[in-house]
Amino acid sequence: MSELPSPVGPRDGDVTERIANGLREKGYSIILDALPPPITEDLLKRIIELEPGDFKPAGIGRQGALLVNPFVRRDHILWLDATHPADSAYLIWMETLRQGLNRRLFLGLFDYECHFAHYPPGAFYKRHLDAFKGDTNRVVTTVLYLNPGWTVADGGELRLYTLNGDEISPRILPVFGTLVVFLSADFPHAVAVANRHRYSVTGWFRVNTPMD
Repeated sequence: MSELPSPVGPRDGDVTERIANGLREKGYSIILDALPPPITEDLLKRIIELEPGDFKPAGIGRQGALLVNPFVRRDHILWLDATHPADSAYLIWMETLRQGLNRRLFLGLFDYECHFAHYPPGAFYKRHLDAFKGDTNRVVTTVLYLNPGWTVADGGELRLYTLNGDEISPRILPVFGTLVVFLSADFPHAVAVANRHRYSVTGWFRVNTPMD
């Protein structure tokens, strides 16, 4: 994979270090205001400019097995466009994070894919795993929230679980600028019912081969 410049990426010893430490010690990391404000602010502007029809119903599975099931999830998605300035700045930041995590944790992360996610009022996503060891190449999940002024009454919390089914406390409010990073195959998770329009950028760092 070609190396991208990183003029606005995370610097060694700050956000990357905190994320790496969280993944190493707990398997997940939650950081408020993780990215430079210009990046998150431009992504919010981008969301505001989009039309509802730009988002498509999200499905379950991949490629030919993709199915839309409103009993499991009711969010809508739009894949990022690397030619758009706001999307590009975010992708460059994530590329720098990928390099930093590889240096610290030797994960062999090869590339990154991500999309905008929109949960209209009443939408949810039931408990699921982003990856299953042995048949996927998604290793690290990232979620960046783009919701100013979000409160507990607005719902839409991210709920993380252990593989044994125990819920990790506290539940995570999708507050603007919060970045959540976790090991994809180790943490089932769910999105509670949103009571107002909820936006995020959800992505996955991947490897070239399935996990053992």
